[in-house]
Amino acid sequence: MRITDVRTVLLTGPSTNDPHFGRTRRSAAFVEILTNTELTGLGETYAGYFVPEAIPPIVEFYRPILLEQTVDDVPTLAARLFHTGRYWARAGLGLAVITALEAALWDLRGRELGVPVHELLGGRRHDSILGYATGGGTVYPPPRLADKIDFYLGLGFRAFKIGTGASTPEGVEHAFAEPAAAAAFEAEKLAFVRQHVGPDIAVLLDGHQDNLAVPGWEVPTALAVVRAVEPFDLFLFEEPLPYTNPWGYGELRGATSVPIAGGETLTGVPEWRVFAEADAFDIAQPDAAFCGGLGEFLRIASLFESRGRRIATHSWGAGGALMQNIHAAFAASNTAICEIPPAFGPLQAEIVGDSFVMRGGRVLPPETPGLGIRLPIELRERCPFVPGSGEFNPVPGKPLTDLGYPGLRR
Repeated sequence: MRITDVRTVLLTGPSTNDPHFGRTRRSAAFVEILTNTELTGLGETYAGYFVPEAIPPIVEFYRPILLEQTVDDVPTLAARLFHTGRYWARAGLGLAVITALEAALWDLRGRELGVPVHELLGGRRHDSILGYATGGGTVYPPPRLADKIDFYLGLGFRAFKIGTGASTPEGVEHAFAEPAAAAAFEAEKLAFVRQHVGPDIAVLLDGHQDNLAVPGWEVPTALAVVRAVEPFDLFLFEEPLPYTNPWGYGELRGATSVPIAGGETLTGVPEWRVFAEADAFDIAQPDAAFCGGLGEFLRIASLFESRGRRIATHSWGAGGALMQNIHAAFAASNTAICEIPPAFGPLQAEIVGDSFVMRGGRVLPPETPGLGIRLPIELRERCPFVPGSGEFNPVPGKPLTDLGYPGLRR
């Protein structure tokens, strides 16, 4: 079997079927590898959620490296992809695109051999992994938040994540930069949450501090907040600081009993090593659809395992991103939990099919050959790419277009 073509598939569709999220369509980018047989390979880059128009020319740059190759040795092909762009793609967008190419190669190899990708990555290291519903921002007042939490628990989750701050239906934002005010609000909110769900549900909190239009928290505010929420037994506190301050993360981690987590925007082992050496994270959160590939994900996991740290997958994309992270999670021995987009929209449900299985709040190892993903013709036709459908932080001169939709078709 030899590779005959490599191409990009861009889609735009509802990013979730969660009624507590905005009804917005977003983009997704896949790499499709064709062969001289009926087998194809698929991989997703999470960069396609943000800058979809940038993906095809980068894929085209790498395409000649893979033409006429077999997939007997995926790591060697991945190394060639990395080396040819070493000057400009050792981190960031170039490496994020390599992520999709490498995933498609692993998918193709798994299909060829009839085995799931995690078996090709060294074998399954877990019988099951706790999955959490990623809940985005927090809605308020408390009865609205209770409805949101109950929705996730009703889907079978035993763990969920909400954000710091809160927003009301009237557009009132509860977000505080001053330490005492931020700490008081988060403590009040988490007290309500813990009382509502009891002691047996895992609660995760996301600061989103690297993704704000205004400067995020500094160490004094983050420290005040994490200390204020210590009584509420958080599974982890994600991104309490911007990623411009790995040493601040280390200071914070050493001053609280709350597990500090982060890293979703980081790519490549060298970038991650800075945070590892700063003792920044109790739980590192690489994304196997963004960080450089499944192989790079496992190297990042090993980097933190050598320091006695755990990992948690980051996953907010289409179905390819989800399954890439799940396969990587099962191949990494120090995986603590997997992020799961709740209430799949069509870009998740129709791509993963029955390959994704969760029972009792725990994700089971995939059994479908390859990554277990597909891009049905009907989905491609129903969710054609819409230019400008990527998500980004809006600034003056670059407004974000929200592509609403009246309802989901599944």
